Amino acid sequence: MTRRWLVLTAALVLSASTGNTEPQPRIAIIIDDLGYQLEAGRRAIQLPGPVTFAVLPSTPHGSRLARFANDRGKEVLLHLPLEAVDRRGPVEPGGITLDMSRTVFKEAFAEAIETVPFAVGVSSHRGSLLTRHPGHMAWLMQEIGEREDLFFIDSYTTPDSVALKVAAEVGVVATRRDVFLDHERSVDAVMREFARLKSLARRNGQAVAIGHPFPETLEVLERELPLLETEGFEVVTISSLLYREWNPI
Repeated sequence: MTRRWLVLTAALVLSASTGNTEPQPRIAIIIDDLGYQLEAGRRAIQLPGPVTFAVLPSTPHGSRLARFANDRGKEVLLHLPLEAVDRRGPVEPGGITLDMSRTVFKEAFAEAIETVPFAVGVSSHRGSLLTRHPGHMAWLMQEIGEREDLFFIDSYTTPDSVALKVAAEVGVVATRRDVFLDHERSVDAVMREFARLKSLARRNGQAVAIGHPFPETLEVLERELPLLETEGFEVVTISSLLYREWNPI
């Protein structure tokens, strides 16, 4: 039995056991960009609850942090660098660029995912250029689809992204983020975005947030995550939210 069906079976059991009562708004939180800073990554992974961690490929501490997260029962994603419109400096390790041939693209993806053990899905890092190109996104979804039970999270750095449309065409389970918690790095700003996340979850039944292992972000999450249950929210892994969304019960 695949992990996807295990998730769906668990959801069915939960629905039956609760008598189909009104579900709580569901929140999934992803912490991006793990791999370069060991202590910040370790602090993030110790956040309470089913927070998901997106690890950059071929980074000095990426593999170690992925194992650390898995050991603590956290979900891990490959945070795959995709070319942005504003491309400054060299291509990041494991990066995918528009000028790659199909063969080079395939090899780059295989090498990237190999460096992030226990990855259950792939999320986009940057990507404001590449995610708007249907051909290259089709290549990416084909690579994801060839690996059983991987899914895709679009960080949605451009409204022109075609990632979800292409994922649906290829048959890859996918969703996108709703809120960036720390586009502005201050405790007050993170708190504002966290409040917006809760508002979206109440309105839509669920919401996905992305943050980073910044001290300001971690300070807010360390304080606020334990309060969500008493406020009527359910914090879930991204895979649980995504497969429930893909196969609603």
